[in-house]
Amino acid sequence: MKLNILTPGEIFSEEEVEKIIVEGVNGYFCLLPGHIDYVAAVVPGILFYTIAGGKEIFVAVDEGLLVKKDQE
Repeated sequence: MKLNILTPGEIFSEEEVEKIIVEGVNGYFCLLPGHIDYVAAVVPGILFYTIAGGKEIFVAVDEGLLVKKDQE
């Protein structure tokens, strides 16, 4: 699925990912490509995702909104 990380002023990152793990108001959760469409508030912490080959990328986030729709 495609992950777009947006800041108020720019597109920070656009990548094809296999898995996303991030902390919401009720704790950490994981999104996989087959997951249903989803919206969640993100709290300050670490968002990490896996790209092809199993490499994990870690990104610090302040707060925000995660929206999963179809494969994006």
